[in-house]
Amino acid sequence: MIRHQTLIRAALALAAVPLFCALLIVGDGLSDEAEDADVAVVLGNQVHPDGTPSARLAARLDRAIELFEQGQVRMVIVSGGTGREGVPEGDAMRRYMVARGIPENVILVDNAGVDTWATAGNAKVIMQSRDLTSAVVVSQYFHIPRTRLAFRKHGLETGGAHARFFEPRDIYSTAREIPAYAQYALRTPR
Repeated sequence: MIRHQTLIRAALALAAVPLFCALLIVGDGLSDEAEDADVAVVLGNQVHPDGTPSARLAARLDRAIELFEQGQVRMVIVSGGTGREGVPEGDAMRRYMVARGIPENVILVDNAGVDTWATAGNAKVIMQSRDLTSAVVVSQYFHIPRTRLAFRKHGLETGGAHARFFEPRDIYSTAREIPAYAQYALRTPR
């Protein structure tokens, strides 16, 4: 009987680890650190075949627009790849922001940001080429901790601002961030 109870306790303890990690990710991602910065870096997401951003991506862009309009950032880097829809995310993101009154000359496009790691590396190059030294990353709350880690690994300290968009798939996405964060923690830039 004692052995059975020990196994149950061990199983419960093991199950608590991912839950604890998920709580840390969510707590960190929801506690925005969007202090004044040179640039907001918006990470891409799905763009529809007609070139319009998905609701999730639109929420990220709306958050960056808010930061810009409040004077917290003076430029915006929009970063993404080209999904199966065939539309470069960066171009679609720029069009969305311009249509909402953001001057085109303050939007820098990175269409080679195929993942979070690539976006961090590309943002560093873009920022250095324009003497920009501070950034706020904009993404979903569960994605902010790993994004900030990727930027730190590339030598950039950032704040974070989460998009105000929630959907049921966030539960899965949060769980997926646990091993992804661990992978980035072990990774180094080339």
